[in-house]
Parts: sequence; structure tokens; C-alpha cells
Amino acid sequence: MSILVVGSVAIDSVKTPFGERAEALGGSATYFSIAASFFNRVNIIATVGEDFPPEYIRLFKNRRIGIGGLHVAKGKTFRWKGWYDYEFNTAHTVYTHLNVFKNFKPEVPRELRKSKHLFLANINPELQYNVLRQLERPRLVAADSMNYWLEHKKKEFERLVGKVDILLLNDSEARQFSGESNLVDAARFIVSAGPKVVIIKRGEHGVMYFSKNSRFTAPAYLLESIRDPTGAGDTFAGGLVGYLSKTPRINEASMRKGIIYGSILASFAVEDFSVNRLLGISIGDIHARYRRFRTQTRF
Repeated sequence: MSILVVGSVAIDSVKTPFGERAEALGGSATYFSIAASFFNRVNIIATVGEDFPPEYIRLFKNRRIGIGGLHVAKGKTFRWKGWYDYEFNTAHTVYTHLNVFKNFKPEVPRELRKSKHLFLANINPELQYNVLRQLERPRLVAADSMNYWLEHKKKEFERLVGKVDILLLNDSEARQFSGESNLVDAARFIVSAGPKVVIIKRGEHGVMYFSKNSRFTAPAYLLESIRDPTGAGDTFAGGLVGYLSKTPRINEASMRKGIIYGSILASFAVEDFSVNRLLGISIGDIHARYRRFRTQTRF
């Protein structure tokens, strides 16, 4: 049962205290897909411009990432430039050029409408909802968002939230949507709005998981070197959904284990710029870090 992701494929230019990269592969669908591909086949629904480098197309194919839904439009690819200081939780944007992504209206190819696992990356909630309606009977639907949509498309976001199984937000987004300053209260409010599970991403402080009857917290994996946090949240989602797509049952136990795998994939991603570190690891490396994570958190 393969995975379908709808989101952005972009070209990023990033500067941190530990270096910089220009015109590197980025985008929410990119990070998600590469992380999830360690567990299962992934298909992308996204749009790029005529200038999108062919080596990145080959990269997707080599990672068993389907590009039948990757539309090449006339114009330039979505570009983002930003920088981080030592407070890695905040990205400072220099520019955002949506280019062909501005007119992105995702259509799911007929052969992908039976996909059982769907990740709706951070795009307009109207588009997310329309994609969800195109699928027949997905087994699992996870969605991400951002503060802009919570402010400007709140009604559309609320409609979407009632249809998803897993909602991923960072701590400020959870507070914004719920109106609650305490994250436990915020999570309780969000779960009451419809999703079976809400996962609150807290960067270097790990993640918090809430369902109607359960709570779970996981710290971030302890790292000695962080070079670029771009895409960490989407990588986390890729590890989570990728793992869950291979489990016979999606339940409390598999959800918790998937969160750890998501955290581990994200820990690899931030060790280098763009997706470079993810491309240099194997599933064996992931399992080895999983075992070390268990040792670090056992008491």
C-alpha cells in the first residue's frame, strides 16, 4: 500500500551559522518523500517549472518515488531563500517566489486515487480538502499546516481538520488555532475538532502526541552537530507515515513507534544542508539510531 503526498517541490537557498547552500533541492513533498521512501513507495503530486534540474528528477526515480503526478509547468520553479541564527527554531525569510506554485491546483491521477496513505503537506487547506475528496478510501490521512492558513483560511482549515486522522502542528500553531496558551489544553481542543490524533512539533524539544484517551511525549534525538533545520518537520512526517504504512495495524503502539522513527529521520536531515544527509544513510543506519534512542530515553 503506497503513500501519496501533495505539497511543494522547491529550490532553496539557505544560510546558517555553519554554512550556506544556494539552489538546493527543497520543498515539503521532497523532504517527506525521501524520508518515507525508506519504508515504502511514495508518489508525489506537485508542480515545478521548466528550469527544474533533471538531476533532481533522476534522484526521485532512484529513490522509488513516483513522479507521475509531478507536473512541469511553463515558468520557474518555486524558490525560497532564508537564514537561521543559533536559534534554529525560527527561519528568517529573505524572499519567497512562488512562481508556478502560485497556480498549483493538484489533480490526482486516476491510477493513484486508490492510495491508502495520504500526507497533505503545508498548502492551502482548500486544496488539501479537494485532494482528499479525490481519493477513494484512504487508510490513513495526515495533514500539516502553518500560521498563515490558520489566520486567513480558518474555516477551510476547520473543515479539513474534521476529516484527517493525524494533524501535525508546531507549538505556536497549536496555540493559535486553539486560543489556548497551555499545550495540553490546546491539544484537547484540537482533538475535539475532529482529528483522531494531534502531534505538536517542538523542534529541539521533541514532540507531543495526544489522542482522545492518551498522551505521549518524545524528546528530540541528542545531536552533536546541526547544520540546517530546513525540512525537519516534513522529514518527521515522512518517517512517521512511512513507518505506519507498513504496519498491519495502526494503533497506539504503532503510532508511538512511528513517532520515534519520524524523530530519527528528522535528526539525520538536520545534520547537513538540503536532503544531502538523508541521501547518504541506509535503513540500517536508521535502525541503529533507533536502538540508541531507546537507550537514551530508558529509565
